[in-house]
Amino acid sequence: MAQAPSIPKGTRDFGCVEMARRNYIFDTIKGVFGLFGYQQIETPAMENLSTLLGKYGDEGDKLIYRILNSGDAFASVDFSAAPSSAAITSKVCEKGLRYDLTVPFARFVTQHQNDITFPFKRFQIQPVWRADRPQKGRYREFYQCDADVIGSASLLNELELVQIVDMVFCRFGINVCIKINNRKLLAGIAEVAGVPDRMMDITVAIDKIDKIGLDAVKAELREKGVGDDAIAVIEPVLTLSGSNSEKIEFMRTLLAGSEVGLKGVKEISQLFSLIGAAGIRQKVELDLSLARGLNYYTGAIFEVKALDFEIGSICGGGRYDDLTGIFGLKNVSGVGISFGADRIYDVLLGLEKYPAALLSGASVLFTNMGDKEAEYCLDAMARLRREGIGCVLYPDAAKLKKQFDYANRGNIAVVIVAGESEMAEGKFTVKNMATGEQLTVAKEDLFHCLADIL
Repeated sequence: MAQAPSIPKGTRDFGCVEMARRNYIFDTIKGVFGLFGYQQIETPAMENLSTLLGKYGDEGDKLIYRILNSGDAFASVDFSAAPSSAAITSKVCEKGLRYDLTVPFARFVTQHQNDITFPFKRFQIQPVWRADRPQKGRYREFYQCDADVIGSASLLNELELVQIVDMVFCRFGINVCIKINNRKLLAGIAEVAGVPDRMMDITVAIDKIDKIGLDAVKAELREKGVGDDAIAVIEPVLTLSGSNSEKIEFMRTLLAGSEVGLKGVKEISQLFSLIGAAGIRQKVELDLSLARGLNYYTGAIFEVKALDFEIGSICGGGRYDDLTGIFGLKNVSGVGISFGADRIYDVLLGLEKYPAALLSGASVLFTNMGDKEAEYCLDAMARLRREGIGCVLYPDAAKLKKQFDYANRGNIAVVIVAGESEMAEGKFTVKNMATGEQLTVAKEDLFHCLADIL
């Protein structure tokens, strides 16, 4: 017996209903990006490993899918001379699937710098791949919806991204908390704790606090060589409560001896002042435990959590001062955010926020009573489509009950019947499937009738 077909763990098929919902997400986000002047680009699914590696930290690099070189990739490998699997991999894999859209964007900007007008505002909606352990809300293949502005260090760009997040989730009808921190604050904490060289270890550890808890974070810090005296400085920051302004003042005092820390305090204070003046409708919170484990962030960092649905972050991002510098384009600062479309999908589904009209591929079904009746419908259908009303003709002559059942299963709003009597009078019988109301209209009045119903 043949083995049943399957797909790799951490990936999914998307049927018609799922695609309608996903397109609703993409179209909503695209619409908001456009309102703020962002333009769309795309980059290849695969990048050279030299582009990807070393940008995400050791843990991130481990999750990159490598692609075997074409042909017999192992033919020229001397296994006796290769000291490790990593050495063999480096010889047979020169490319990998992109881990995110930000590093490919930095490569794009560097490669096309002479064709770009700075500041450059782009958005990108494409899949990314991570060799992570699949679980609820976490997939190995998933889409990101990114918006970045590069070539400007102004905090107005950070504000604009907060405004985009606010507008997107208001349009979705999802209540969220926009969490904000600044990597300079984290660098300052490491400095006043006496372990400035452990800043990356600290950020990687505290970035897991929501998943593993404070005690486990402290244990991981000790394993990384961060002593108890340093942890005693870090712990009160991670458990700090109060208003955003109170947290900022606490950090101003704590980081008085750190130049980089005070710069972070200044930036976060200015950003929250701008947010206060911008009429943001969603909740915004200074979260000093927020770290964002990716190494390339240097300033403000963002993470968005749904308030009414249990799932991981559904949007995140931050400021990167010199990401293009690793590709040769120095001193170009950027900031961006990424919407997790797959998690947003789950939240909208769980909260029943999808518009009901999404579930229909067409608004109108013309029944098929035979060859002459089907031909009678064709001209009317062509006109309706020209006017923007989606319609389909049932492909086979069948009993009306079967055709009405088809319309119900397909969430089609209106069924139009044309039999001998309708043809003789130049009319159609129109049934509103939601109300059950049925009326007969002249052929020339069909569009206006349907426009009223739909």
